[in-house]
This record gives sequence, C-alpha cells and structure tokens, in this order.
Amino acid sequence: MILRPATPEDTAALATLGRESFCAAFEHLYRPEDLATFLAETYSDEAVAEEIADDRCIHRLADDGARLLGFVKLRAPSWYVEFSDAPNPIALGQLYTQPDLTGRGIGTALTDWAMAEARTRGHDAVQLSVWSENYRAQAFYHRYGFAKIADISFWVGEHRDDEFLFEKRF
Repeated sequence: MILRPATPEDTAALATLGRESFCAAFEHLYRPEDLATFLAETYSDEAVAEEIADDRCIHRLADDGARLLGFVKLRAPSWYVEFSDAPNPIALGQLYTQPDLTGRGIGTALTDWAMAEARTRGHDAVQLSVWSENYRAQAFYHRYGFAKIADISFWVGEHRDDEFLFEKRF
C-alpha cells in the first residue's frame, strides 16, 4: 500500500470512492432525493476537483498501484474552530476505504499519517465529526485519544443527522 497526495488526475476515482463508501455505510438512512443532493454537492467530480485544488484541503490517498483503496482529508482552518478553544485546530474529514476493504488497516495507516501531518504543520488539535450512531467509528477514534466536545448537526439534503464533534489535542 502506497500513501500519496491527491492530484487532479485522481478526481474521478476519488469522487467514485467517496460516493461508494458513503452509500455503503449510510445510504439506508436517507430519502433518495436527499442522498442525491448530498452526493452531487460533495462527491461530484467538480466538487472533488475544487477540493484537490484548494490549498486549505490536503488529501492523502492509499492505493495499491491498481486501484484507490482509501483516502483521508485534512482541512485548515478547521470547519469546527468555533467549538473549541484550541488556537490552531485542523479538521479531519472523510476517512473512507473501499467498502470491501474495511478493517484491513487502511484507515489506521491514513489516520496515522493525518495525526503526524497535523503535528508537522504545527496544529494543536485535530477535530472531526462522527454520526452519533456510528459506534464502530467512535471506538476507532477513541483509540487515538479523541474525545467528544460538542453535539453538532450534519445535513444530507434536507435530512439532519445528530453528530458528535470529537477533538484530539496535542
């Protein structure tokens, strides 16, 4: 497995993996029209290309030379800066793997990279949101020392999810 930065050539594969991974985990929760709106806003080729080009977003991809295995995104400034007194937090978002590869260490490798990258860039905290009923993800982040700091909302179309905002301080 190789960890590498995203390039514009990765746009289509990154958008596809984002859609497939999100749908595999959460599609059953939403009305089709809400899901379609969210996927178009978040995982269209255009939206992903804009994020790859945005200096505030840092994508790290995991691949095996044949296909994209997973990815993680960091964003500075954090989307959640107002929920914390940390002076310089960064957000971790969209830690996704191929649905058939969950639990094989890809997420761990990407998270290890993200934690090291946050420290290297001088951030004092990493923030992320997790669905309130995604107990597996919550347990994963607890192992890294993340703790809940707030209740927040996450919108998929017109559907509001209850989410927990987690933070890990350095």
